[in-house]
Amino acid sequence: MSGSQIHDQHPFVTPPDLRDPARQLRGRLASGVTLLTSGGPDARAGLTVSSLLIAEGEPSRVVALVGEATDLWPAIEESGAFVLHVLRGDDRQLADRFAGLRPSPGGLFAGLGVEDTAWGPSIAMLGVRAYCRLERSVETGFHRLVTGMIEQIDLEDLDEPLLYYRGRYRLLAEIPNTGGGSHSGASS
Repeated sequence: MSGSQIHDQHPFVTPPDLRDPARQLRGRLASGVTLLTSGGPDARAGLTVSSLLIAEGEPSRVVALVGEATDLWPAIEESGAFVLHVLRGDDRQLADRFAGLRPSPGGLFAGLGVEDTAWGPSIAMLGVRAYCRLERSVETGFHRLVTGMIEQIDLEDLDEPLLYYRGRYRLLAEIPNTGGGSHSGASS
């Protein structure tokens, strides 16, 4: 019997020359990894989302792409609210669970400390959260462009956020200052 070969990448991945250029472009933008949750105690839904931005203002807003075919979109549409959770570098398994890439016996929220709020499920172990009221959504390709007004924010220190870049989770790496100027005054 000859030896078995173990693939170094997913055997069903689309070959590079057949990949959508817009998806390839999106993959070249590093993004923070978040969970969006919505729904009540009997109908909780959640999804890993990295296509997201925060728009400062009065009120500030979260703008995110949410797949229409997910369980999350109907929960947001019905409840009119959602919770954004920012993931830490050690939350990779949680990101995979809510992305549907890891089994979650008992459901997505099984074994997690969850508080049901007026905006949806709040996951206790994730201390950076925004509680949002749905303002509008627009059909955009295969997704809904969802805009939520931020009504409340919970912040804790977050030194190592989880990032997504070119199909893989990443962590921040500080670039040493070589004396060529500093951008330390950027928004945080």
